[in-house]
Amino acid sequence: MAGHTVTRAQLSESVYEEVGLSRNESAELVESVLDEMISALARGEMVKISSFGSFSVRQKGRRVGRNPKTGDEVPILPRRVLVFRPSHVLKNKINATLSDDA
Repeated sequence: MAGHTVTRAQLSESVYEEVGLSRNESAELVESVLDEMISALARGEMVKISSFGSFSVRQKGRRVGRNPKTGDEVPILPRRVLVFRPSHVLKNKINATLSDDA
């Protein structure tokens, strides 16, 4: 594993290089896309990006968990969690990369 993380700045730089917008416009475009995704997810909507995957929010109910050190039961409150499901295209590209490395 390479261990690298892609940042907003790197995404903005990629948009700058590929699309030809100014650096400021590229940064604003990336922020605008991310903000729209966040807003849609906060409203409970699904965000689907073709050939990449889909993001959705799932409601998890109250349950009882255990403290792994002490074994004590601890209540886990209901919450909403973000779920990402990669597309088959993304899965295939990732797996093709693994077989190329072998």
